[in-house]
Amino acid sequence: MIPIASPDIGQEEKKAVMSVLSSGIIAEGPKVKEFEQNFAQYVGTKHAIAVSSGTAALHIALLANGISPADEVITSPFTFIASANSILYCGAKPVFCDIEEETYNIDPDKISGKITKKTKAILPVHLYGHPAEMKAIMELAEDHNLTVIEDACQAHGAELNGRRVGSFGTGAFSFYPTKNMTSSEGGMITTDDAEVDRKARALRQHGMSRRYYHEMLGFNFRMTDIAAAIGIEQLNKLPAYNKRRIENASKLTKLIRNKSLTTPTVRNGCAHVFHQYTLRHPRRDDAIKRLQEAQIGCGIYYPVPVHKQPYYLSIGYEETHANAEGASVEVFSVPIHPKVTDDNLRYIAEALNTI
Repeated sequence: MIPIASPDIGQEEKKAVMSVLSSGIIAEGPKVKEFEQNFAQYVGTKHAIAVSSGTAALHIALLANGISPADEVITSPFTFIASANSILYCGAKPVFCDIEEETYNIDPDKISGKITKKTKAILPVHLYGHPAEMKAIMELAEDHNLTVIEDACQAHGAELNGRRVGSFGTGAFSFYPTKNMTSSEGGMITTDDAEVDRKARALRQHGMSRRYYHEMLGFNFRMTDIAAAIGIEQLNKLPAYNKRRIENASKLTKLIRNKSLTTPTVRNGCAHVFHQYTLRHPRRDDAIKRLQEAQIGCGIYYPVPVHKQPYYLSIGYEETHANAEGASVEVFSVPIHPKVTDDNLRYIAEALNTI
């Protein structure tokens, strides 16, 4: 079986973890601080705040930017549910805006029609590792005095015209094991705003600005030094990992001859880091059956848009987003992670070409 994802944990990570365990400082400590500094430098922001998961990063990023009950936040319906759930955690309302057919990212041309007096922020998702159209989104945000929270949980190192995602607004990243880099579990918030940085650091540890002085209602969303030690080593490897993903994606696209398949789009000026290599087929079940027969791992990201999920239907979401719904019944992803070999790519392409 060629797995859809395969975390690459080497001797460097194992040695780093053992060093932390030997130090006796295994909760949040110097390694978390080092990881934050390194990640901020990599993304190109003044600050980075490590937390316990990508979901925690989204939640804290929203709260630190003042999102509260009665606010509306515009986001994509075609994403992992944490993007929208994090808005609900703040007591605010997710307002869904349909996606572009080519990139699967939120369509900036449709955002203005969703803005109301209650709109406080836009939360674009850099889905599959392809940057959303941040120039247009930032212009809209400036025109309407809106905050921008970037869901970059699948897009570590992705760039738009040489600028890394997570540096346009407040960024939120995930280090879940299947991501382009991992810390086993964990997340990171990135920002240039000193006040957002201050609030986020307090919110992640029970609202403490200094030890045992709690200025706000906060959470236990800290990262451990064990996770940070893994993250530091993985960040060092991220450029090579992304390079391999991009090369594998390019090779696979060239090998696919099946005209019934739609291969991924990469917009001009974009560095797509291919967290997922996502195809479309009008008879997706046939495609997946063929891959399973060939022992090729695959995944559907995502089979149900957020606004059609049972919980969202139960709280009154009755709307249609044609592009998101169309994608949800046709998309599927195949392996292109760094452990996928050229022989694997040829084998995957052969299977795809027989669908």
